[in-house]
Amino acid sequence: MGSGDYALLDSGGGRKLERFGPVVLDRPAAQAVWRPSLSPEEWARADAVFDREGGHHWAYRRPLPESWVIEIEGLKFRLSATDFGHLGIFPEQQDQWRWIRAEVQRARRAGSRPVRLLNLFAYSGGATLAAASAQAEVCHVDASRGMVEWARANLALNGLEHATVRWIVEDVHKFLRREERRGRQYDAIVLDPPSFGRGPSGEVYKIERDLMVTLELCRAVLSESPWLVLLTAHTPGLSPWVLQNALRQSLGAREGRWECGEMLLRGREGVYPLPNGSWARWSRTE
Repeated sequence: MGSGDYALLDSGGGRKLERFGPVVLDRPAAQAVWRPSLSPEEWARADAVFDREGGHHWAYRRPLPESWVIEIEGLKFRLSATDFGHLGIFPEQQDQWRWIRAEVQRARRAGSRPVRLLNLFAYSGGATLAAASAQAEVCHVDASRGMVEWARANLALNGLEHATVRWIVEDVHKFLRREERRGRQYDAIVLDPPSFGRGPSGEVYKIERDLMVTLELCRAVLSESPWLVLLTAHTPGLSPWVLQNALRQSLGAREGRWECGEMLLRGREGVYPLPNGSWARWSRTE
């Protein structure tokens, strides 16, 4: 079984069958080149099917709630079916949320002040919730006002309204350059850049072109004794070692623990784990 209210039920034939609390969905997964394990009849029990062929569209077998709440890694998320097939959560990130929480707690035990964590391309706030639940001071940055409001609602859903979170709707590069000019620094940085994105004023982000610029700007706002940097990406071709090489070059010769791997969607025993992106991270060792 997956963690909490999420489970990957099956995958194959370029699709994935997932359970989000009471809702079962059938969505594309290009990397699932193997054959499904479950029968077509079991796949047909999905409440809704999302397809990208001929334009993005949902086919509903049963009406979905306008929104519903699930819990993963002790964190609650409000979900809703969007026009692009997303729900407001990337469950493959749950291992990273657990790691962020543990690292922030470790830093707090070692230091006298709260950890200042910067969450870039922050989406609906999974990393923000994990860090805030461990009493970090968080700066949450995303170019979409709607996603920032979604993340704020998730924070309240978790009873963390009084956590120290600064909400920013802005292009990430513009924000980082301003923070550098102001001399603001962070002990921890988490970023999940998109393959392609647009800022609030039409700025275009392309990960192959802009990732190294982003990482260099991140380095400029790292504190003198940082605790962690986590880079994740869902872009095909950006393997774990690609991300780690980029991160190593950007951070320079830095002592600490270096790790990288694939993000995985998981289900019960016997269900093939489904890769869905890569991660690379550095953490301070003492």
